[in-house]
Amino acid sequence: MPQLNKLRTALSGESGGDTAPPSSARLRTALTIFFALDGFLFAGWVVRIPAIKHQTGATASTLGLALLGVSAGAVITMMLTGRLCRRFGSHAVTVVCGVLLPLSIALPAQTHSALSLGLVLLLFGAAYGGMNVAANSAAVDLVTALRRPVMPSFHAAFSLGGMTGAGLGGLVAGSLSASTHLFALAGIGLVVTAVTGPVLLRHSSAPGAAAGREPVQTPAHPRRMSSRARRIVILFGVIALCTAYGEGALAEWGALHLTQDLHADPGLAAAGYSLFALTMAIGRLTGTTLLERFGQTRTLVAGGVTAAAGMLFGALAPTVWLALLGFAVAGLGLANIFPVAVGRAGALAGPSGVAAASTLGYGGMLLGPPVIGFMADWFSLPVALTTVAALAATAAVLGYGARNVAHT
Repeated sequence: MPQLNKLRTALSGESGGDTAPPSSARLRTALTIFFALDGFLFAGWVVRIPAIKHQTGATASTLGLALLGVSAGAVITMMLTGRLCRRFGSHAVTVVCGVLLPLSIALPAQTHSALSLGLVLLLFGAAYGGMNVAANSAAVDLVTALRRPVMPSFHAAFSLGGMTGAGLGGLVAGSLSASTHLFALAGIGLVVTAVTGPVLLRHSSAPGAAAGREPVQTPAHPRRMSSRARRIVILFGVIALCTAYGEGALAEWGALHLTQDLHADPGLAAAGYSLFALTMAIGRLTGTTLLERFGQTRTLVAGGVTAAAGMLFGALAPTVWLALLGFAVAGLGLANIFPVAVGRAGALAGPSGVAAASTLGYGGMLLGPPVIGFMADWFSLPVALTTVAALAATAAVLGYGARNVAHT
């Protein structure tokens, strides 16, 4: 993190810290932009899944297997990214992933079979998983330095980016091919990384001293977690998994549910994920206030119950507009559970904690869609989507069970 020794001096009111707040503000802005870019690119991909499904001729089951490529690529790289962050710094790793993610997003539209789609999604998943661990690790350190629970604000940027990406995708779905759209997103991503990346690189979070600078002061975390810390990290990781499962399900199957089961046109179907992302962003923008006022346990439990009720409505509603309302309520409920869970794991165990909780959490986000694909073939897509409600309720129960370890 950027000159955290100076930042702490400024927070304590001592002399010599007058340059830290502007520096931390620039760093927070840069990290917020990377979170927004992550959501923007991911949403741009998911709203083109129906077109790419048609292009490849995949069935629901084979599409689910192809989407498993995203899961595999992400999970494989997440734990590796935690080690890379400890060695090179989370800022440098974030910037590298900020280059790889836009490059990989253009590839799915060039495939013409479920097998080739799955192979290129391995690369996309690797870049996506690396970006999430690195950016969250950087955000956890900045939250620690600022001494305020602002983690939801970064995830709000992800949701706003997702809303923008989905909205743009809906607007161009009828006029641009998937290939042209995804190539344009790749160009946007590379430009944003080129402009914003230097801010993170100037404030390196790597251990040790940069040339001509004082050593970076980051929160001290043991290289190996104790057994108790590992159990707590896994607990929060499972909470993240239960809620991220729903986010991934709505991202990759929500539009198909609206078009296939409720006969919505492509533009309105794309708006479904955009609405979900909007309400999630609204929930996260108010997340700091909620956490300061009600605490982590009440926020987790209330969010899980709300998401479960909303998703039952969204999956089983007989009309498009009622389903959209259910999606919106589910977004509000899921909003703050994931950032709280990952933030707690990171505060306890640093990049290793973020990597472990993120691997479990994003594993739910990325493994959920293939599971739903199989269930859609066995039963129906609406029935498959009710599993989102079941896992959201599970997150509420686990959040209540974590009440005695929710604070350090």
